[in-house]
Amino acid sequence: MSLRETIHQIATRARNAGERLSELSTREKDAWLLRAVERLDAARDRVRAENRRDLDAATEKGVAEPLVRRLELSDGKWNDMLAGLRDVAALPDPVGRVEDLRVRPNGLRVGRMRIPLGAIGIIYESRPNVTVDAAALCVKAGNSVILRGGSEAIHSNLALAFELRAAAADVGIPEDAVQVVETTDRAAIEHLLRESENIDLIIPRGGPGLIRMVTENSHIPVIKHDAGVCHVYIDASADPEMAKRIAIDSKLRQMAVCNGLETLLVHRNAAQSVMPGVLKLLHEEGVELRGDETVTRLFGNVVPASEADWTEEYLGPVLAVRVVDDLDAAVAHIRRYGSDHTEVIVTESYSNAQEFLRRVNSATVGVNCSTAFSDGYRLGLGAEIGISTSKLHAFGPMGLEELTTRKFVLYGEGQLRE
Repeated sequence: MSLRETIHQIATRARNAGERLSELSTREKDAWLLRAVERLDAARDRVRAENRRDLDAATEKGVAEPLVRRLELSDGKWNDMLAGLRDVAALPDPVGRVEDLRVRPNGLRVGRMRIPLGAIGIIYESRPNVTVDAAALCVKAGNSVILRGGSEAIHSNLALAFELRAAAADVGIPEDAVQVVETTDRAAIEHLLRESENIDLIIPRGGPGLIRMVTENSHIPVIKHDAGVCHVYIDASADPEMAKRIAIDSKLRQMAVCNGLETLLVHRNAAQSVMPGVLKLLHEEGVELRGDETVTRLFGNVVPASEADWTEEYLGPVLAVRVVDDLDAAVAHIRRYGSDHTEVIVTESYSNAQEFLRRVNSATVGVNCSTAFSDGYRLGLGAEIGISTSKLHAFGPMGLEELTTRKFVLYGEGQLRE
């Protein structure tokens, strides 16, 4: 069987499974989630042995250490993954919920009912825990899912998917609700993107190259989960200690993530009073600082920034730093160089905070908090499929509701259009 035929069969099975899933009760879907927890817990050693194969291969290829860490199913990630399954099981099921019910003048009641999207293809890199998170959310929202992870995590993804599919069989829901593309041949992605008759949505998660390839070649609607060029802007009125804590947590908590800080903007009036303390702490923690002329003059341990640094998602111990004249300049910088992901202002000015929230239209915009809160779990979604940087249908962390759409439902008593 050719690769094209193989992908077509996978897509067809996903379509058929999705039709069955859309009719499942919440109890049936939650039973699968909890059975998946049991199976994964019992298979922990086997799955992590497969994960070790991926880690060893990445190390042999010379993959950068921060990216290798993204592959690892550490104790913390493993426990979070299982906790995420339980959390999704505990979340309210959006499918079938009627919203915005209103009565027309003729007595006809009009509402909107949440329904699954159908069959979803997810194309992603690294992070094998995405396999479990994505499957959990898609199935709970009544969708089947086709998972095409990166070649660097193929053994981990297959091992995880085996347990998810076995859990489905155990509780009597279609195994094809969750499928993993088993080949690492990149041509499989091209075939997947042509299955518009069977697949309803494509979600790419990864670097700019992957996102560009998917959006340029897909015959299916795409919701991008693009780069996270995230900013923290330290306003003139910012509390110095708060600014330090927020910058440190945003950058150092976990660097190889899309919600990590990549560019620090500092108001000119805070450049001498606040910035040196922030940069000193970051430098001491091993972060390479790349700054504009003012930053390099005020703080010695800085590499002059190039134009490319302002658009770079480093995913590692590098930070771009720029001094700006005012809030207008900070907003202009974010609009020009940002990726519509996450931006935060540190300020004691209520009016500046409100203006920043109003004018900056990234997926998540915050005041006096870490960029790390741009996360489905932290925002109360239970888990997330990823963080959408597309503005149509879903924008920001995508949870259960974002994996559904709505149809109009009409309740009448014999009304006719006259």
